[in-house]
Amino acid sequence: MLHVKDIHFNYGDFPVLSGISFSVNEGELCGLFGPNGCGKTTLFKCCLKFLKYHTGSVHMAGEDTTKRSIEDLAKVVSYVPQEHKPPFPYLVREVVLMGRTPHLGGFFGVKRRDKEIALDALEQLEISELADRPYNQLSGGQRQMVLMARAIAQDTPMMFLDEPTSALDFQNQMKIWETMKDIAAEGKTILACSHDPNHVAWFCDRVIVVSKDGIVADGPPEITINEDILDMIYADTCSVRKSGDIQIVMPRSIAPASEKSSIYPGAEETYSQCEILETKA
Repeated sequence: MLHVKDIHFNYGDFPVLSGISFSVNEGELCGLFGPNGCGKTTLFKCCLKFLKYHTGSVHMAGEDTTKRSIEDLAKVVSYVPQEHKPPFPYLVREVVLMGRTPHLGGFFGVKRRDKEIALDALEQLEISELADRPYNQLSGGQRQMVLMARAIAQDTPMMFLDEPTSALDFQNQMKIWETMKDIAAEGKTILACSHDPNHVAWFCDRVIVVSKDGIVADGPPEITINEDILDMIYADTCSVRKSGDIQIVMPRSIAPASEKSSIYPGAEETYSQCEILETKA
């Protein structure tokens, strides 16, 4: 379980995170959704000890992260960054095998089982054919898939994924989100940052919507991904529709005017499941 309480962080005199608080439960795939510049990546880095927040607390698996070493934290949470450019031409199989390092006490001297876990992660994402290719010669999308395989091989109870599908084609985007759903179903906690409202609406158990003023909504996607909330962060840009039981976000400029609706039928009855916060003045 992840518990973040009252996190404050500034870059110099510029406040980026002001009183951020939320929790993510075991077995939950939680989307962190919001516009550029609202502090999503900074929040990830604060939680993972890449940045030192000024006040607040972060607990993972019941323990304050300030009391954990980086080595110990790597046994608890894996991380997929937005972009990664390696300094050396490691083979893909070696990059994925690095995910096993927290369990070994070092990269060298890996066991057969660790190699099998790394290859299984590549196979799970259907990219085994990349195993013997230099990682730094792959496309951005292929590198993103490899980093996801590395996180899977790390086999931690929590995963932080920072825009894990931003460089992928549609087929691989769906593959990654479906894989995340499967991993969460095994009882692991996943916090995934995304700019795509449809992805978080289709796949996440819960969505935390953030703006430059902080968290504006926290709840199930059928409640948090609606026109009223999207208007708070995207200023009359999005229209939300339903196709059967599936909700779809599209540009308001192309949505038929006669069909515009800010809230789905029946949503009023379930608003109690969602905490919607007033934006700060």
